[in-house]
Amino acid sequence: MNNYPNYESNKVNKKVIAVIQARMESVRLPGKAMLELAGKPLLAHVIERTLAIAGIDRVVLATGNGAENMQLVELAKSMDIDFFIGSPENVLERYYYTAHAYGGDYIVRVTGDNPFTDPDYASMVVDIALESGADLCAIPNLPLGAAVEVIKREALNEAFEMSEKQYHFEHVTPFIKEHSELFHIERHPVHIANPFKNLRLTVDTPEDYKLAKIIFEKLYEGRPFSLESVINFLTINPELVNINNSVVQRPMTHTNNG
Repeated sequence: MNNYPNYESNKVNKKVIAVIQARMESVRLPGKAMLELAGKPLLAHVIERTLAIAGIDRVVLATGNGAENMQLVELAKSMDIDFFIGSPENVLERYYYTAHAYGGDYIVRVTGDNPFTDPDYASMVVDIALESGADLCAIPNLPLGAAVEVIKREALNEAFEMSEKQYHFEHVTPFIKEHSELFHIERHPVHIANPFKNLRLTVDTPEDYKLAKIIFEKLYEGRPFSLESVINFLTINPELVNINNSVVQRPMTHTNNG
């Protein structure tokens, strides 16, 4: 992957923080952050996987204000990560102020409903972002729920200052994606043997949770398992994919207010 001439100079002294966005409110699956997977809250698995990403200097839970979210803060404390409490709806603002509070030249965006976030591929994205100096970096061909985004701090600041539409604030990176003329965006596909074109490994609905429980009960042994092991398991048991393959993924322009 080291195809960039300024690899070392771009990487030296760059601070990377991972920010996990999570809150208890959810229209389709309320309280999903604390639902049990293999004996642990779903969010605990997200935190565990985020801590396993190479090149991360700090992990921060960014949640919304409100008493219902204090149990997430307590979980963060119990797992020895930092936390920030901000706007429940304006997630872009939450990221902006989290970065302001904790620093970071690059921000790894992790969503709290993705217990299949893959640390190895996330580490790869961090490396690519540092190598390229990109404003936004991601691996586009991973199953939904397995990937992260890496955002340069300056690009996050610009998105916060220039965004105008509600979905820009709820989903953090749409403004950057819509303005490739302003930002350097690196989408770096990888070769992955995945026979399931529309595989959902996020947890946004009861169907998603049902599939996640089956997979975790089979594969979790006290540490993060790989995306490849998930795909291998589903390849042997392809009928499981039908559990949530009819769920309609909300578009990037979706907002909680319709």
